[in-house]
Amino acid sequence: MVAHVGTVAFLGLEARSVDVQVQISAGPVTFVTVGLPDKAVKESRERVAAALHAIGLSLPPRRVVVNLSPADLPKEGSHYDLPIALGLLSAMGVIPQDALDEFVAVGELGLDGAIQTVPGVLLAALHAASCEQGLICPAAQGPEAAWAGEVNVLAAPDLLALINHLKGQIILPPPQRAEAEPTRRGPDFASIKGQEAPKRVAEIAAAGGHNLLMSGPPGSGKSLIAAALAGILPDLTPAEALEVSMVASIAGELEGGKLKRTRPFRSPHHSASMAALVGGGTKARPGEVSLAHLGVLFLDELPEFQRGVLDSLRQPLETGQVQVARAAAHVTYPARVQLIAAMNPCRCGHLADPGLACARAPRCAADYQSKLSGPLLDRIDLHIEVPALSAADLTLPPPAENSATVAARVAAARARQTARYAGTATRMNAEADGENLTAHSTPDAEGQRLLTQAADTLRLSARGYARVLRVSRTIADLAGSDGVARIHVAEALSYRRRPPVN
Repeated sequence: MVAHVGTVAFLGLEARSVDVQVQISAGPVTFVTVGLPDKAVKESRERVAAALHAIGLSLPPRRVVVNLSPADLPKEGSHYDLPIALGLLSAMGVIPQDALDEFVAVGELGLDGAIQTVPGVLLAALHAASCEQGLICPAAQGPEAAWAGEVNVLAAPDLLALINHLKGQIILPPPQRAEAEPTRRGPDFASIKGQEAPKRVAEIAAAGGHNLLMSGPPGSGKSLIAAALAGILPDLTPAEALEVSMVASIAGELEGGKLKRTRPFRSPHHSASMAALVGGGTKARPGEVSLAHLGVLFLDELPEFQRGVLDSLRQPLETGQVQVARAAAHVTYPARVQLIAAMNPCRCGHLADPGLACARAPRCAADYQSKLSGPLLDRIDLHIEVPALSAADLTLPPPAENSATVAARVAAARARQTARYAGTATRMNAEADGENLTAHSTPDAEGQRLLTQAADTLRLSARGYARVLRVSRTIADLAGSDGVARIHVAEALSYRRRPPVN
């Protein structure tokens, strides 16, 4: 007899069906797992044996073969423990096979028989719902699985309770959806003294989802502005919350089964590797750019990152996704992020201050800034200088506008964009292209004349030209204007990166 238990294999944010087949037959005492298992799956034999021993059972003294079908699909992770154990119990006659036919199972087993949490439960639940099956998962992740909708979730604290439920001796209560996590806000704009121009640019970036690079000396408030920008972004829509939570689930960062409501704000250290930033590694896990999906990726001290690591962001910033290629499989993760970056003008940071500038200026600045490639900078819509604050600036009273006031304008601009792009894949101005860009962002005659002249003067690439149009459209949205005028184009052009002087 061969027992069958359904489970899943994860390829990015895709869950694929896996049939766990367990056969107990005559022959030498052995336990063999086949079907491209990784080391964690091979080690499940010891965890399963210990869990069975904890509930008074033991592995049969016969030949046990576990086949993970399809055999050409790599199997990674500890979530195969539970389906392997259930297959063994069914093959041993402890639980009936028909009790498992309508379920997909995921979970890691502890040595005491407890069913422990694993990444990807939300994805497994969505897959089970699409296949019209139920899900068996750890009790701690039942609230997470319940977000998948109309799916029968069986959340068990341990193996013994699960066996008794499947045999009809007890009934495990269905889990309830966890409440969505509370909205978190960053520093208030009212706490930022001076810096009116950078705050204006941050508002434009938030309203249209544009990439932003701030350059200025240490202590000028770049990091504070970036954190405050995250606080004026609108909350995630229900569909967006599910997208963000799916990435967090596969990364094992969905705490307590609570769906995300706040847009992600990720700030990796400049020592981050390429795999850490864009994803990869032996198991092709999502990187920071995917964990920041539909939120902010803040890169402080931008030139301190390895150049190859920064250049790896070029494709995600353009396409909104990351493709991790491995010999066994290709994995795709979403990466529709808003890049907010900060840097000093040179290594010492005081290029423009005659009292503090180093003796190597301006070569110091040229060497430092040359670490950033032109194609990467071309993908950044907004460039702004953040000047040093004087003692007089620090003694100013708090600004009249706080984050709530700015967030209201941002929300109104985003609402205009939602109505404008309804029925298309575009969510906001930063994503507009093709007909959406031409139809809604083409300026009036005077604005077009200015843009044409500036394109030659600033040597704008086709990408840079399109990004000026998008920023102009956002500035018009903040002003409540249906059309894009010369004044909107002029302001957008003022935030473009200036070409180097020959």
